[in-house]
Amino acid sequence: MSRKRYIEKILESEYVSIGELSMLTNSRYSTLKFYTEEAILPFEQDEENLTRRFHREKSIKRIEEIKAKKEAERLRKE
Repeated sequence: MSRKRYIEKILESEYVSIGELSMLTNSRYSTLKFYTEEAILPFEQDEENLTRRFHREKSIKRIEEIKAKKEAERLRKE
């Protein structure tokens, strides 16, 4: 298990882990894992230890888009 990074370091990083992305977007880990498995949320995988890395800014933007679409769909159904 890797060490937790301070939020300042996370916000400076180009890439983040799924746990860090979960914290930054206030999304459940399992939800983000589902998005990656369904190819909704792209990631890069380190060849050596198979760690999934998410481009911080692009991933946050993509998750915000997904949340907005889900909210629009929920409102449409009401």
